[in-house]
Amino acid sequence: MRLEELLFQHAARRPGHPALICGERRVTYAALAQSIERLGRTSRVGERVAVHLPNGIEFVEQAYAAWASGAVVVPVNTRLSKPEADFIFAEVKAPVENDPDDCLILYTSGTTGRPKGAVHTHAAVVLQNVAHHVAAWGIGEDDRFLATTPLAHRAGIGRLVNALGLGGTLVLMEKFDAAEALALIERERITVAGLPPTVIRMLLPAIRSNPASCDSLRRVIVSTEAFPPQLLREAAALLPQTAFFGVYGMSEAAVSSASLAEQLERPGTVGRPLPGVEVSLEDGELRVRGRDVVMKGYFNQPAANAEVLRGGWLRTGDLARQDAEGYLYIVDRKKDMVVTGGYNVYSREVEQVLGQHPDIVEAAVVGVPDPVYGEAVAAFVQPRPGARLEAQAVIEHCRAQLAGYKKPRHVIFVDSLPRNSLGKVLKSELRKRGVS
Repeated sequence: MRLEELLFQHAARRPGHPALICGERRVTYAALAQSIERLGRTSRVGERVAVHLPNGIEFVEQAYAAWASGAVVVPVNTRLSKPEADFIFAEVKAPVENDPDDCLILYTSGTTGRPKGAVHTHAAVVLQNVAHHVAAWGIGEDDRFLATTPLAHRAGIGRLVNALGLGGTLVLMEKFDAAEALALIERERITVAGLPPTVIRMLLPAIRSNPASCDSLRRVIVSTEAFPPQLLREAAALLPQTAFFGVYGMSEAAVSSASLAEQLERPGTVGRPLPGVEVSLEDGELRVRGRDVVMKGYFNQPAANAEVLRGGWLRTGDLARQDAEGYLYIVDRKKDMVVTGGYNVYSREVEQVLGQHPDIVEAAVVGVPDPVYGEAVAAFVQPRPGARLEAQAVIEHCRAQLAGYKKPRHVIFVDSLPRNSLGKVLKSELRKRGVS
């Protein structure tokens, strides 16, 4: 089953049902299908179409029009800097065709800072976001879904396919605002919302003052970062009618889901593997295998594919353990990565940009605790002797070349970086040192 086929079936079955709501605009399934047909089949089968648009009805129309043409959609986050976006645009133009069954290429930064596009098929996206999620979360065609994250992000794509794959209603926020999110939940009678922990933290003060504004909310899908137990308990106490589901996955694969009870009974668990997902632990690293649950591979990256896909198993880069009942726990990240506000920031990528500054000898980037974003990017910088370097200048240097969420929030100047006997920077020491 293809994504556009599902949408056209819903348009025939319930033409007057609202498919999309964005601001004052409301689009029925019939009108959305007509818009897709009006855009025409401008792409060829196997071509790639980059969709570089903010959250809105136009994003959905362009994506579904591309799928109706047999093309592959490449969502490009509008928060990326020009060099980052240009790299993806250049990749999209490579002399390489995708298979007719491919539908989506989700770009994710690599540990070297070079973005890689995870290729997924229509069957995989439908299976993961419709069949699996219906069974795991109890969602259906009468639900009204709120997307608070960019549609170009894997969590945003998840809510898009949840809603339009089931024949439900998707309510879009063009730009996140905590007060507006709560107003939308109340006004539009939202029943299912995708809320990263960062967003939940932002919403809690308003929810405390008026919990009745969320009385329609029966499901909250928590993804993109770990859900701290204390935050989970507080949110669950304020919204007793709401079931919270924690989701563990990545651009490359869907892995597991955990209910509220499972998360409370087993603190730190990310749940048991989804149906069809096999997991194994090799030297502590979690590996995942399963038809239509793991990416086909990285687009046009044979060397990277040979490294992370071996014998059908995806090396996740996460260190994990599994208990006797099959519940998974992520112990640490093998990849040197910071998760800030639900976005992955690879330290090496920021370090490369910092190294381009003429007054910086060397820099090391780590994640430090942040009360709002979960983690924040901290840069420990060794200035050139005699240089008069200010923290804000370092931040602006990064802002010019990186997405805003990747720039350091903290800059700490040091005389030298701590190293082990082999000369490797001891980032564990930097994390202990903190930013105070």
